[in-house]
Amino acid sequence: MSDTAKGNLIAIIASIAYGLNPFFALPLYEEGMQVDSVLFYRYLFGALFLAIIMLFKKQSFAVKKKEVIPLICLGLLFTFSSVFLFDSFNYMDAGIACTILFVYPVMVAIAMAIFFKERMSLLTYSCIALALVGVGMLYDGGDAPLNLTGMALVLLSALAYASYIIVVNKSVVSNMNAIKLTFWAILCGTVILFIKLSLRAGFQPIESSNAWFNIMGLAFFPTVISMILIAVAINKIGSTQTSIVGSLEPITALAIGVIIFNEPITLRIILGVILILFAVLLIVAGKPLVARVKQKAMKYKKVDL
Repeated sequence: MSDTAKGNLIAIIASIAYGLNPFFALPLYEEGMQVDSVLFYRYLFGALFLAIIMLFKKQSFAVKKKEVIPLICLGLLFTFSSVFLFDSFNYMDAGIACTILFVYPVMVAIAMAIFFKERMSLLTYSCIALALVGVGMLYDGGDAPLNLTGMALVLLSALAYASYIIVVNKSVVSNMNAIKLTFWAILCGTVILFIKLSLRAGFQPIESSNAWFNIMGLAFFPTVISMILIAVAINKIGSTQTSIVGSLEPITALAIGVIIFNEPITLRIILGVILILFAVLLIVAGKPLVARVKQKAMKYKKVDL
């Protein structure tokens, strides 16, 4: 299997793992746990999981001086992305917020084109457009007008997440071991949330066995597994392609909502899923197919000559 194929597969698994967020988070909210507390425990135990993995694999925790600032930036960006998104739920429906969030592949693509002169093909633009339309069809906003504060928070969340993906790809930590990179990014986020809780609401205890199960699941699957695999995928296939494949995340969340929480499914949602899957299929298989077509065309030209 080529590095590109491996990168696409890893990005798909990462997006599915990240899409498990509502499976573990919603039961915690139902028990009365606040957003900041959920995020703090998610990051804290995520960092502990990663530390155990690194100790087991006998990996060094040491970082170079030039890597410190990029790692702090990654921690800030990922934390702010989470905080902005969850804060937006106070101003708008969570489904609409999650829909708007998926402008981040466009932000990644634009930033890579402007600041790093990355050339994008018509295929890439088409996949971004298809994915955005598909995600938009997954949620029904109803007749309520969009709240400007909520929109601003979601756009800031998308910008922070897009920046995180770009920093992983283009900074001095791009070649760092994915587990070590993720550990330090999450640890920085844990410190930020610890300070925020200390200054504001305070810490909520984890009171039930069900809450412990969901906290651990939230820390391990959408955090540790997803972030490690995202770092690996970015290293193999780049920021833009990884972000487009990330459009599978809301499909996972949707499937959980339908199967676990008995949420309704409509023809519009089914069409949205088809569009997203088609966009991901194009970005994964489209370039190799185009390359083969060009090779065959060149052969036919040589034969004609």
